[in-house]
Amino acid sequence: MDTRIRDSFARQAFLQNLGAQITHLEKGCVQIEVPITPQLSQQQGFAHAGVAFSIGDSAAGYSALTMIDDGFEVVTSEMKIHLLAPAIGTHLRAKGGIIRAGRKLLVVEADVYALQADGSERHIAKLMGTMVPVPL
Repeated sequence: MDTRIRDSFARQAFLQNLGAQITHLEKGCVQIEVPITPQLSQQQGFAHAGVAFSIGDSAAGYSALTMIDDGFEVVTSEMKIHLLAPAIGTHLRAKGGIIRAGRKLLVVEADVYALQADGSERHIAKLMGTMVPVPL
């Protein structure tokens, strides 16, 4: 499972451009972090909401992938985000998880946090959505 997830992640050119890394991986739970840089900011200096959405969607999707058979990937069918606070800090961390893993649909979630220089974190977004298994 670990190799399959990390190999798939390595093929994600967009996430590589963000500087994203998998920082935790276990069945049903994947965590992704990205440094907050000026290139990822919006007009007020916060990390752009698109970054939070992207890593949240990916953390949730890879959490789903840990639950399905080899020979399949997943794609997002729908994903909703609630933005809770400005993304101010040194890094963003998305913690993905599974709400329900069915054969044809997987209901997933992710929480995104802004990490501070002092080690604290601020909950900045909540995502919830559906993943669909697709054959490779």
